[in-house]
Amino acid sequence: MSELVLDRIINAECVSEMRKMPDSSVDLIIADPPYNLSKGGEWKWDNSVELKGLGGNWNKVMQDWDNYSFEAYMQFTKEWLTEAQRILKPTGSMWIFGTYHNIGIINVYCQMLGIEIINEVIWYKRNAFPNLAGRRLTASHETVLWCNKGGKKREYYFDYEYSKNGDFSYDGLKAPGKQMRTVWDISNNKERSELAYGKHPTQKPLRILKRMIKLASKKGDVVFTPFAGSGSECVAAKMTGRRYLGIEMEKEYCEIAEERLLHAESNEDDMGQMTLDMFTGVSSKC
Repeated sequence: MSELVLDRIINAECVSEMRKMPDSSVDLIIADPPYNLSKGGEWKWDNSVELKGLGGNWNKVMQDWDNYSFEAYMQFTKEWLTEAQRILKPTGSMWIFGTYHNIGIINVYCQMLGIEIINEVIWYKRNAFPNLAGRRLTASHETVLWCNKGGKKREYYFDYEYSKNGDFSYDGLKAPGKQMRTVWDISNNKERSELAYGKHPTQKPLRILKRMIKLASKKGDVVFTPFAGSGSECVAAKMTGRRYLGIEMEKEYCEIAEERLLHAESNEDDMGQMTLDMFTGVSSKC
């Protein structure tokens, strides 16, 4: 297995690249895998329709990388989760995004592999994609599984003080000074700076990623994402003073991630006098 080289995005297929990584080598994994929902008709809704409060133009994700047969998706899920469990430190944990299309498969394989699910989080998106057909309820949430490596000891890190007393003023359900619950009210809107160099069709907002990172890792820890997309997880890691490593199969998104990382800074309010010296001279080239 190769030595872990950090603070970069690797342009490669995730499972084959993860197999090269050493055992127990990363502190936190944030996985935003394909949901396998690029099926059926293609929906678009542009500015010809009133979109106030819905975050702008909408289009259904229709991508080759998000289209598997059921059997192939099950095999793929088993393979990447197996490698994620292997490379995760006993003191680490991972966050996995999903919807009803794929989260059941992920849940089952976590249990089969002995990966312990710590919490199931409901990410409530108040500006969710509208139901265009008018034949079902409007989907307004995604599911996030927070898991640890599994085993006899529960060694994963959790910043309880941050979870209770951090600044979550953007979350309408999080009361100041109260324990954090498993329903998070976080808008899916991205800041203009998050889209300045391009975007990914399933890009997650930095605010939810920074929350995950700060809840479950320490400054200087290694954050790994096997599905880097346009680099949001890595950008969030860099902004919060963590090391990062990402894998992205599509060259186009890898280049967007590279540009975003080049301009990202550690600018969290609680970073004190910390500078970007730890990142100086480190390439994020694909």
